[in-house]
Amino acid sequence: MISMSIEVGSVVEGIVTGITNFGAFVELPGGKVGLIHISEVADVYVRDVKDFLKEQDKVKVKVLSVDDRGKIGLSIKQLQPPAPRKQHSNDFRRSNRVNSLTFEDKLSKFLKDSDERLTDLKRNTDSKRGGNGGRGGGAAH
Repeated sequence: MISMSIEVGSVVEGIVTGITNFGAFVELPGGKVGLIHISEVADVYVRDVKDFLKEQDKVKVKVLSVDDRGKIGLSIKQLQPPAPRKQHSNDFRRSNRVNSLTFEDKLSKFLKDSDERLTDLKRNTDSKRGGNGGRGGGAAH
């Protein structure tokens, strides 16, 4: 078999040899082992690597990094075609899948939620701080 060089940017095939809660180990050509970090397993949020990969799976991976100790960082996600990002407002609804919000949508939702939480927090803090807080009898004069 022709030995493929493990270089940053190259695409190689390997076998999943182990799965942890932070990623999957893959044996590469030449007996080297690399790690697909959980954030590089798929283009969607990955709660559990086992939902996407299992031991002995054959996977195509892109080499992201090789450090000076020989640790190899891999990605499956970067081989998948990127989800369409820019859309015109009129064709947004047609191609919009459930739960696929644009970054702007997510940001505005986050800011709205954040404002609501802050308002609740202030309201709670003020009620604890203010006057006698409605607790017990009147204040002693």
